[in-house]
Amino acid sequence: MWIKDRFIWGRRTYLMGIINITPDSFSGDGLSSHSAAVAQAREFVSHGADILDIGGESTRPGAESVSAESEADRVVPVVAAVRDALPDATISVDTYRAEVAERALDAGADIVNDVWGLRADPDMASLAAERGVPVMLMHNRSKPGHAAIDARLGGQYIGPNYDDLLTDVYGELAALAQNALDAGISRDRIILDPGLGFGKTVAQNMALINHLDRFKGLEYPLLVGASRKSFIGQVLDKPIGERLFGTAATVALSIVRGADIVRVHDVCEMAQVARMTDAMLRAPTT
Repeated sequence: MWIKDRFIWGRRTYLMGIINITPDSFSGDGLSSHSAAVAQAREFVSHGADILDIGGESTRPGAESVSAESEADRVVPVVAAVRDALPDATISVDTYRAEVAERALDAGADIVNDVWGLRADPDMASLAAERGVPVMLMHNRSKPGHAAIDARLGGQYIGPNYDDLLTDVYGELAALAQNALDAGISRDRIILDPGLGFGKTVAQNMALINHLDRFKGLEYPLLVGASRKSFIGQVLDKPIGERLFGTAATVALSIVRGADIVRVHDVCEMAQVARMTDAMLRAPTT
């Protein structure tokens, strides 16, 4: 069981809908008003989103960092507004800063989604442990200057140094989980994310999806976020606005390979992909 007894791993795939409160989101869907964010949250829930992921800083390759104060000013009022409008929703805050996470949790967030796996801020792990909230820990080897930026297709990382991609990511995810346990976060509050697009080449991103079942050996729920990312654009030669079908392929294969949560922009369409894939996987053989 997981928060509010809503999440039973293995029963079905859960959908996380992305709500970007950023002017420079890579996906071009950044929102600038609380009312627009609430409207998007309502729409996502109506189409089947199980988690609403609210973030206030772009993590695309080449994006400039914002201050904790600016990030909190974007995120916290939106979390509060969404909580007020949708009191039963499950809300995650997409941040690696403890200060922002704490204020978002006070405003009504349920989960911390940290793209640096609790490594960027020394106070994040203790905060999550103290609050008893679930944490989503992402594998991340991205470094400034290691990405090539294409104006049409977006950024991609060039030559990240892995001795063996699957073995290295497996070991580093295990270390992130152990660090969380050592900080006092309970095992049933940990979700792992292989970090598609964060310090991986196009081929490496695809290999991580195709071999996602390797990470089931860690015995934690797995989150996959491939939606609209540049590796899809590179393979299909499609700009951000034309990656719906490519995203659908990544969602379907991620589910087949063992994803428990898929993080997506296009909730209505991907909910159908997830439901159909789940139905086929669980279909009787007689």
